[in-house]
Amino acid sequence: MNDSDNYGSSKIILAKWKDRFFAWVVDFVIISILSTSIFFLTFLYLNHNFEDFVTNDGMYIPTSVMFFSYWIILEYKTGQTIGKKMFNLKITNNVGEKPSLLGVILSSFGKSFILPIDIIFGWILTNEKRQRIFNKLGNTLIIKIKESENNSDLKYIKD
Repeated sequence: MNDSDNYGSSKIILAKWKDRFFAWVVDFVIISILSTSIFFLTFLYLNHNFEDFVTNDGMYIPTSVMFFSYWIILEYKTGQTIGKKMFNLKITNNVGEKPSLLGVILSSFGKSFILPIDIIFGWILTNEKRQRIFNKLGNTLIIKIKESENNSDLKYIKD
């Protein structure tokens, strides 16, 4: 099995909170830029006042739904978002295998809609697995994956 695909590995390296935070920041910036651009262009096209929408917290729910969708799709399909990929992190179930769709949905819900509460209670009630509350509910972990240190096992075959 390839080290970069920790699903099913017997050794699980739990991701540091710091790496998880920076991966989240990358994802946050990407989705924030995307959602702001979409909403701005939509309001410009519909000839509505974008500033009133932004200042009246009108972007919170639609943007959170975009985050929720982004995390569910990428984490369930590949185990990684762009931020996680940059920091060599991956979401797994509690035994290091591909998480269930329900597990990914629960984990994504916590960080999309109530992240501060999810983190604070996760730290207070934390266990040896460094899980947020919604990671615990979804039986998911965030693990560190090793970059392939030695690609000597790769063979290139020409057609």
